[in-house]
Formats: sequence, structure tokens, C-alpha cells
Amino acid sequence: MSWSPASLPSPGTRTASPWRRALLRFFRGGILRRRVVALAWPAVAEQMLQMALGMVDMILVGSIGPAAIAAVGMSDQIIMLVLVSFAAFNVGTTALVARHAGSRDLAAAGRVAHQAILVSLGLGALLGGAVFLAAPRALILMGAAPDVLALGTPYFRLMCASIPFLALSVVGNATMRGAGDTRTPLYVAGAVNLLHITLAFLLIFGHLGLPRLGVLGAGIATLTARSLSGLVTLWVLMSGRSCLRLSLAGFRSWQGETLTRLLRVGLPAAGEQFMMRLGMTGYARIVAGLGTAAFAAHRVALNVESLSFTPGFGFALAATTLVGQGLGARKPRAAEAAGYQTLHYAVALMSVMGIFFFAFSRPMVLVFTQDPQVVDLASICLKIVGLAQPVLASSMVMAGALRGAGDTRWTLFITAFGIWLVRIPLALLFTGLGFGLPGAWIAMSIDLTVRGTLMFWRYRAGRWKSIQI
Repeated sequence: MSWSPASLPSPGTRTASPWRRALLRFFRGGILRRRVVALAWPAVAEQMLQMALGMVDMILVGSIGPAAIAAVGMSDQIIMLVLVSFAAFNVGTTALVARHAGSRDLAAAGRVAHQAILVSLGLGALLGGAVFLAAPRALILMGAAPDVLALGTPYFRLMCASIPFLALSVVGNATMRGAGDTRTPLYVAGAVNLLHITLAFLLIFGHLGLPRLGVLGAGIATLTARSLSGLVTLWVLMSGRSCLRLSLAGFRSWQGETLTRLLRVGLPAAGEQFMMRLGMTGYARIVAGLGTAAFAAHRVALNVESLSFTPGFGFALAATTLVGQGLGARKPRAAEAAGYQTLHYAVALMSVMGIFFFAFSRPMVLVFTQDPQVVDLASICLKIVGLAQPVLASSMVMAGALRGAGDTRWTLFITAFGIWLVRIPLALLFTGLGFGLPGAWIAMSIDLTVRGTLMFWRYRAGRWKSIQI
């Protein structure tokens, strides 16, 4: 760790105006801010590319009709719920690897990575097979109409087959980020997205002599891309081309102490993700009850809003790494400063994106669909959530910083409170009063405000500095 709060230069001059001094402090903040940007921008870019996998499917199948959009959206919603199972290893890996990297113990970091990858890969195969068999029933529980069920079942089964590879990619990338390498996951995501876009275009519409497969073609392209991403990530880690070098021998033994430490940090994080995804599934079920057009508009608006999730998630990953490494290096003040600095950048960037959502909602939605009813509803939703972008930034980045410190129980409590005691009840209330899809999105924005405020309060309290993991 080569930075600390004391190393920050004092930008600006006494003759500069207050606005000029503020801008200089923001853009020329010294070693810490350069460190934040160096970690965050590849993570932000990678998340944008990862989001592009789903967005490309949504844009391409959008020309087929609202039923196709709903089929892809419902399938992805269930897959996200299944992937919660790997959050324990994802969050635990990043936090522990970051601690060991901060103390320069790369051997211990490698042991953590071996155990996390081994368990998540086996769990991915088990869960993928189970959900594959239950595909039609799962979509029916989501409220799929007959036309949506017919399109969604084969697509969903392909997504189930991709789960082990997706788990491998997620945990492998968590290992590299914890060690401070956010660029390699970006390069892998870039190559995989190029493959995905090409295959999806060819298979959905039947170009170059290939059959016209529609939604099924989108599923084949996604499965191929995710499989390649997982295998390449594993090869990078085993070849030593990233910060750590894994070996086959490391996967042949169980290390109970390392696994226990992973689960101590990761299980509350998995619980947090499970509560959130289960709540999001219940929330999506409420929206599905409003009709196919409303659910299609909901999915389109979420895909546009995901443009702001990507910088938020990227800066959250940077906060996780920097806070974890700062505590590992026994520099709690530096770790605290890193969390606040990361938050400043995220709030600034996501606030600008919120302005774009509000001002240009309709043109953004038209990229996905031309259906008039879907366009009108999705545009209103984007205007609503555009106002909530600053608190969304606080919720994501402060949660990432707390996870880096191992304070995952509080992130679980706050997330469960926001989703289950704020979003779900208010969504039921507002839709029941006749506000429709906009009412559900107002409920979501209130939830984001509550969670963003509570996450910031917990971080500012500073009790996470004394947590041992």
C-alpha cells in the first residue's frame, strides 16, 4: 500500500475561486484518487461490458415482440436469484484476498482462491442441473403467460447450463480484484462480448446461412460466451498472467480453516444477496401481475438503468478492494479515506447519468422497442429512477466498502429492511391504488433512498475498522 491520507497534496491556490478549488480537489486529488480511478475504471468498463450481454439480447429480441422481452427478462430474473448462492464465495474471496494482498501474503491469498473456485464450481453444477429440470415450473411461478412460457423455457434451460461457467468467472474475477487486478477481467469481458454480439446477431436473425432461431439463438450465444469467459478466467489464474498463480495441486485438498473464514465473511453477504434477489423476484412478480406490456416496459427500463448500475458496481468493487487492502496493511484511516473518495466519484458520475435518464428517457427506450405502450411506461419509470441516482450510488459504494471490511452482517440487515419492509409493501400499496408500473418504481426509489442513507450511516460510524476476518 503506497498511499495514505497524509500523502494527498493540497490542490489549488489561495487566489483561486472556491469553485475552482473544488474542481481541482476533485480531479487532482493525489495518490489516493489516482488509486481509486486506476481500480475503478476497468471495473466500471467491465461491468458495462457484462451488462451488454443482457442488453444485446434484449435489444435484438425486442424486435420479436413484448413476449420475447418478457421471456428473456423472467429467465434472467431467476438466474440472478440462483447466482446468489455464489455471493458467499464472491464477497468472501475479494475481502480475504484483499486483506492478504495488503499484508503482502500472496500464498494465503492463493489458498483462499483455490477453495472458493473449487466449491463454487461444484455448487454451480449442482444448482444448474436442478434448475434446468424445473425450468417450466419456475417460469410459471414468475407469472409467464403461455406465449412467454413457450419462448422462455428453451432459453431459460440454456441459461441454466451456463451457471457453472458463470460461477467460475465470477469467483475468478473476485480473486483478481481482491489482489488489485481489475484490468484482466476487463480484457476477458471485452473479448467475450465481441463473440456474444456476433453470435447473437447471426443466430437470432439467421444470417450467413445459419437458421433463424429467435430467442433460442440469443440463449445459445449467451451460453457460448459465458462458457468461454469462465474457462479463460481459470486459464489466466493458473498461468500466472494475473497477480496470483493457481495450480492443480491447490484444488485437490480441502482446507477447513480457509473455507470457514470464507464463509464467516461470505455467508451474511450471500444472505444479503438472497434477500435482495428473492425480494426482486417478488417485486417482479408484482409487476408481472400488471400484464405483459407492463413487465416488458419494466425490463426495458431496468436495462437502461443498468447503465448507471455499472459505474456504481465498479466503484463498489474499488471500495471493497481498497478498504480491504488498507485494513490488511493496518492503515484504517487510509481505508476510510478510500471509501469516501470512491463515493464522491460514484455520486458525481451517477448523478449525471440520472439527469440523462430524466431528460432523454424516451430516445433511450426506443433503442430497445418500438411498441408504443411499452415505450410510454418505460419512459416514465426512467424519469422516476433518474432522481434516485445519488442515493443509489451511496447504497452500492458504501455497501462495497463495508464488505471489504468484512462488515457483511449490517449490509444484510439494511438490504433486507429496504427490500422487504419498504419496497415490497409500498409496491403492493401503490399498484393496488391504481398507480400501475410507475407506482412500483416510486416504491423502488423510496427503497433506494432508505438503503443509501443507512449504508452511509453505518460506514460513518466506523465500527467496521475493528472487525477481524
